[in-house]
Amino acid sequence: MIVFKRKNCVSLILAASITLFMSPAAFSNTSVSNKSNTQKQSSTSAKKVSKSSTSKKEVTSKSSAKVIKTSVRSKASAKPKARSKVKPVVARQSIRSNMVTAQPTMAHMAGLHNVADPLNLKSSAVLVADADTKELLYSKNPHAVLPIASITKLMTVVVSLEANLDLEEKVEITHEDMDSIKGTGSRLAPGSIFTRRELMHLALMASENRAASALGRSYPGGMQACAKAMNEKARKLGMYSSNFVETTGLSASNQSSATDLAMLVMHANKFPLIRDYSTSPSYQVESLRGRELMFRNTNALIKQDHWDIQVQKTGFINEAGRCLVMQAKVGTRNLVIVLLDSVSKASRFSDAERIRNFVIQQ
Repeated sequence: MIVFKRKNCVSLILAASITLFMSPAAFSNTSVSNKSNTQKQSSTSAKKVSKSSTSKKEVTSKSSAKVIKTSVRSKASAKPKARSKVKPVVARQSIRSNMVTAQPTMAHMAGLHNVADPLNLKSSAVLVADADTKELLYSKNPHAVLPIASITKLMTVVVSLEANLDLEEKVEITHEDMDSIKGTGSRLAPGSIFTRRELMHLALMASENRAASALGRSYPGGMQACAKAMNEKARKLGMYSSNFVETTGLSASNQSSATDLAMLVMHANKFPLIRDYSTSPSYQVESLRGRELMFRNTNALIKQDHWDIQVQKTGFINEAGRCLVMQAKVGTRNLVIVLLDSVSKASRFSDAERIRNFVIQQ
């Protein structure tokens, strides 16, 4: 049975716990080591020596006429050489910029990623439970309090629905909705007008930050009132390690634990609108200039036929790493899966696949 304990901590819990209802001997951890680096380096250095000696002999045998011709040729070919050197450097830099995060995540700074687990998951905090029986099936640092990024948007929509706000009310995107925390962009231009229903759809499916901001700003009492309602709802659900300061998840102060987020996911699954909007593959709205804007789901597993996902949400900021929460039908179980601080965009989905295979084999 899963036991949700009250936690009053607001900082990271460094202690890691792994609960697994299966023998660890069933899994084998493999490691690969490269042993040929020394041999390659020695052979390479030998080749360099032989090449340098040969080049010296060639230089001494050159005549003055050939030297003049060589200098002329080098001037003529200077521009092509400059081009050939510049292009690969630019390409390599652009690749690195997409792969390397600006700073280590809070979980990495706390050393949570060093905790080994039988499934070799790349996420720092994990919880897998049966939503019906509340049985804990797998966990890794489940009580660690970490930034949750756009997982926040689940709670944003929950409190908006429970406030019984008019879903057809028109809400304008303003400059207040522009990201002043991370500086991210958006295709929802200031002056655009959408219904609250459309904003919920974009926030849940495409993780649209301006949509989530507009939901908080248009909440009765504004953003602060909405954040207060989110914290009050968290306490009612037993999410005692959670804290919300705004509605998008761009702030690293929006924090929770895998244990708390499992409660949020199960509660969010009770709303047909959240189930429908969070799992739709794509959605189209009209821009300020009358153009059709197509948005797609941020969860790659939505398109996979072997997944029966009932509700889901992804999230990312540098402090939080790659996050994923969802409730899905796996075999005969309704699973709640929480993955926080995965190392890459793809690894959180790979972790979910490992967990799915693990549960099916039980």
